[in-house]
Amino acid sequence: MQRIKEVIVVEGRYDKNTLSQVVDAVILETSGFSIFNDAAKRHLLQTMAETRGLVVLTDSDSAGFMIRNHIRGCVDPKLVKHAYIPDIYGKERRKSRFSKEGKLGVEGMRPEVLLDALHRAGATFDDSPADTRLEQITKTDLYTRGLSGGVNSAEKRRQLLRRLELPEHMNADAMLDVLNALMDRETFYCLDICTSSMHTEKSTPIKSSACPIS
Repeated sequence: MQRIKEVIVVEGRYDKNTLSQVVDAVILETSGFSIFNDAAKRHLLQTMAETRGLVVLTDSDSAGFMIRNHIRGCVDPKLVKHAYIPDIYGKERRKSRFSKEGKLGVEGMRPEVLLDALHRAGATFDDSPADTRLEQITKTDLYTRGLSGGVNSAEKRRQLLRRLELPEHMNADAMLDVLNALMDRETFYCLDICTSSMHTEKSTPIKSSACPIS
């Protein structure tokens, strides 16, 4: 599976499920049109764009283009690449009827079509060996630090997400993806130790040297 540096933005969870079987990348959902009224999610996209860059991969229907245009208006265009799937008419297997425009969405695309769209958009494919990449944060790390699997884990996640100016209602899996886009494992452990230093009037994305280990 090929790894992509940028964060990929899709419309919904079925799109994310399909794409996650094709590439190794951080994939964020707009949850359809809900992004229009979700300031926290827009801020998250801005943060991800500044940290890793975005590749927007929405459906090729009018709704998909409306979401693209909305992202264009709230994220610096220089930080965003746009990947387009072709107009292929058909129906996804899970659906009982055709979409309004009769086109397949991201979830209905073959892997080679999705890879071609990402290549055409100029997505950065990371071909470096796995052992040379920064160590990733794992679900075990979240559990060890009390951010999942515990009685107060949900509240601890909310507190950390608020301090990082990220959407506070993320579940543990979504939080893991975002943290791995923002920092490596060493920084994550340092960040958790130095939580008091994270609360500022205006937070900025955390870099690996933001909180020296004491």
